[in-house]
Parts: sequence; C-alpha cells; structure tokens
Amino acid sequence: MIGIVVPAHDEEAHIAATVASLRAASVHPGLQGEAVQLLVVLDSCSDATGPIARWQGARTLTVSARNVGQARAAGAQQLLAEGARWLAFTDADTRVSPDWLVRQLELGADAVCGSIGVDDWSVHGHHAESLREHFARTYTDADGHRHIHGANLGVSAAAYVRAGGFRALACSEDVALVEALQASGARIAWSAAPRVSTSARADARARGGFGDTLLAVIAAGLSAAVVPQLITDAPAP
Repeated sequence: MIGIVVPAHDEEAHIAATVASLRAASVHPGLQGEAVQLLVVLDSCSDATGPIARWQGARTLTVSARNVGQARAAGAQQLLAEGARWLAFTDADTRVSPDWLVRQLELGADAVCGSIGVDDWSVHGHHAESLREHFARTYTDADGHRHIHGANLGVSAAAYVRAGGFRALACSEDVALVEALQASGARIAWSAAPRVSTSARADARARGGFGDTLLAVIAAGLSAAVVPQLITDAPAP
C-alpha cells in the first residue's frame, strides 16, 4: 500500500483541488491497482477543511499541534501502522500531476525530492511579474536540482523509519528529514519528473515556508541579497 500525507491548517479554499488531484494520481494505471490511502491531517483547523476533504474522498486525522512537522509525522505514523510501503507528502495548497506517484516510484530510490511549479503569481498583484521572473532566474526545475519541498517528497517506509521520521519543527521539517536520510545512507533522487503545482499565496501559513519566503522577497525589493531564501537547498551530501 502507498500512503499520502497532507498536513492542513484552515485550508478550505484549497483542499478540494488538492484532494481531487491526489485521487486522480491514486488510480493511475501505472500503479497497477496498488491500494493508495490518502490522509489529510487536520492541524488545529477551525474552518471547513475537514468536511471538504472527506466529501472529496480523503480520510482525515485531527491533531492540535500548530506544527507542520508533528502533523506530517502523525500522518506517517498512522499510515505506517496500516502497512504503507511508500509515503508521499504534499501540501494542502498544492495540486499533483496524475502520474505523480508513478514518477516517484519508478526512480527506484529510497527517497525522492521533487521540484515545484507555481500555478498563479497574480495573487501578488503588481509584484507578480517580477516575482515570476525572479523565481525563473533563481530556481532549478530540472533533474539534479538540490531543492527540498514538503510539497513534493516521497520516501520508502523502511528509509523513513531508519531516519527517525519528521521532527516536530514548525518549518524546515522537510530539510531535517532529508539530512537524516542522507546520514542514514539513503539513496535520494533529485528529480523534476514528479510534477506538482503549488500556490504563491499571499497568506503564508508557515513562518519560514515557501509562501513566507516569497513575501520576504517582496519586502526586500527582489534584491540579490535574498536570492538564497527563495529556494530550499539540500544539505551537503
């Protein structure tokens, strides 16, 4: 069985599209009928994220952590207990391609770090075009990249357990996991093949996350000094 974990905090505006894309990926012919369990982890939600996710066909798990690392870890723990051999992670404002899971699995690695695309820069108004151009200049959306995103991450159950799983971090929990995977000797694929499209949202949920970084870039006037903050780079191997 393949498990998918989606942490969510008050994401009623985005979760329906996210779950719909994941359900499509779950029935891709390339999976040859293997079961896929989709779990949305509702972290301190006060809106309709849960009902919408369930209506779209996802299972939900409720936690009260306000911590994305704990939310991802809780979802992973439940799916591992149910027998998942592979864990795929994305975010509640992200849409995955129909072949997302297939592309992760076909790489034959212990873990897959995928790249991201941005679906709509217009939420940033008159900054939109400058942000889009800045992203294009500073981001490597190609095989061999060294980016780490919780919105496009996959790992085998065995490698995840050996690495100790997600730590209870409010941000950069994905980077910490990859560091632990590297330390454990895991084979990591840095691939642009598993495709996701994420939000360039102006209402960032996680301090230090992708959306928050975009806001910081705008505040800094798109200067060269903040280029490294626009992307999450891998630790040295």
